Amino acid sequence: MSSEKTSSPAESAAMDITRPSAWSRITKRLELSSVDDQRRSNADLDPVPPHRRTWRTHNFVMYWISDNFSPSGFRNAASLMAIGLSWRDSLVCITVAQFIIGVVIVLNGVVGSRYHINFSIQSRASFGFYFSYLMIIMRMIVGIFWYGIQAYTGAECVRSMIYAIWPSFHNVENTLPASANIDTQMMTAYVVYFVIVLPMHYIPMHHLKWLFTIKSITTPIVGFAIMGWVINQVGVSNTSLWTQETTLHGSTLAWTFLSGLYANIGTWSTLAVNVPDFTRYAANDRSAYITALVLPATGCLITFFGVVSAAGSNILYGQILWDPLLLIDNWTSSGGRAAAFFCAFFFLIAQIGVNIAANSISAANDLNCLFPRYINIRRGQIIVAFIGSWALTPWNILTGAPAFISFMSGYSVWLGPMAGVLLSDFYLVHKQKYDVWELYNKHGIYRYNKWGTNWRAFIAFFVGWVPLLPGFIPTVNSSITVSTGATHLYYLGYFYGVGAAALSYYVLCRFWPATETMLERAVLPDADVIHGHSGEDMEEGIEVALGDEYVKQSKD
Repeated sequence: MSSEKTSSPAESAAMDITRPSAWSRITKRLELSSVDDQRRSNADLDPVPPHRRTWRTHNFVMYWISDNFSPSGFRNAASLMAIGLSWRDSLVCITVAQFIIGVVIVLNGVVGSRYHINFSIQSRASFGFYFSYLMIIMRMIVGIFWYGIQAYTGAECVRSMIYAIWPSFHNVENTLPASANIDTQMMTAYVVYFVIVLPMHYIPMHHLKWLFTIKSITTPIVGFAIMGWVINQVGVSNTSLWTQETTLHGSTLAWTFLSGLYANIGTWSTLAVNVPDFTRYAANDRSAYITALVLPATGCLITFFGVVSAAGSNILYGQILWDPLLLIDNWTSSGGRAAAFFCAFFFLIAQIGVNIAANSISAANDLNCLFPRYINIRRGQIIVAFIGSWALTPWNILTGAPAFISFMSGYSVWLGPMAGVLLSDFYLVHKQKYDVWELYNKHGIYRYNKWGTNWRAFIAFFVGWVPLLPGFIPTVNSSITVSTGATHLYYLGYFYGVGAAALSYYVLCRFWPATETMLERAVLPDADVIHGHSGEDMEEGIEVALGDEYVKQSKD
């Protein structure tokens, strides 16, 4: 007789039930070790523990210098010249825009530096636990779009570097159709850029300070070098470099200026919303205040570089080269090609740093909040890189100066009201008093109702953007015409969006307050046990902070 035991049908069924499926094994493998199901959080979503708050005032100075001194900084100013403004008007327009948005950035950044939370968690206090997810998704989409735009600029840097090393690359035949809005040369550079930048997403945010320090030193040198070359070639005595006038007059000039102002505010409107993603790493509440001065100052300087270079290119080549990389591509001598390579190389470093810090990490924070069980900041950045670089085809957005300005200004239709609600809630309604741990509690005081929606924020948000929609539509579809009044209101959109949303939210909360959210004192993260982590998925273990004391515990 055989001694082999045969399982009964009932036993086999029981074994099938207990054996995990292939899908469950995959998801279990992908699950983060730091996930906290009770709070729907993980290491990167929790308040930043004290040992990771490493950004001081000079680090923020370096960041804003490096952020402004980039090809995009040149491009913004020259784009305004391309639509008829003089270099003086362009200079004023950019500086005023960055001063205005710098104030908004500083005000909203206090939430991050005080509570050490990112925008995704901050938004729950005003919008409600579940309605905040809509805000997060909207901001994430914008961040991914902007990542693609900056990736394209980074590819331009790579292309200029290749031109400088191998001039024959200019003669590479284009095999792509005209409808693609990108040629073979640019696509090759784009792939090279993507391969270069992808590993950079593994650097944690609190370790990026060194990159901004390098950028803040090298990129101003590049700016001075390009401007100096243009002045040398044109000649200081050439008055046409300094006397180019605005080609617009009267009300056309005024509304074009406001359009440019709105567009350049729009460039920074994403950061105005998600600035807590950076200030959460601040060593103290005041570290980021310097932004209000550094942002417009550096913006003014890079604008001067850009407008002089653009005006000089018009004299030298008969056209406004609104991209400094197109300008240095004309440096064809052996010495000129060497200079072009180094300029493009340092611009490439600048673009990588800007894209990772301002777009990749921010959008990754949003993905982290949406899927805290499986996505941390590092994984989120990889997802953002693929979607932003390839799915959105940024080369179809950047088809010319007017298109670029329309793109910059358009998305602030929603980001302005979002910022208005956030600022009104923090300063006017809650008087800067949040309970940080309740922000992680889906059944807590910031749920507001069974739907997790603060109806006051819902109404205020729509008040802020719906009237702007008619003016926005023609920027998407030029065949649609609207009234002049709707267009002019759209040009004032950021001011209206922030102001209308903030005021209406305050009035609604004044007459119908959510009393359960009103606190006598703020509850800061250091007041309780921070279930903080290393931010590296706790490879070495879990760090638990109690006040300023740390205890190392082994991971289960």
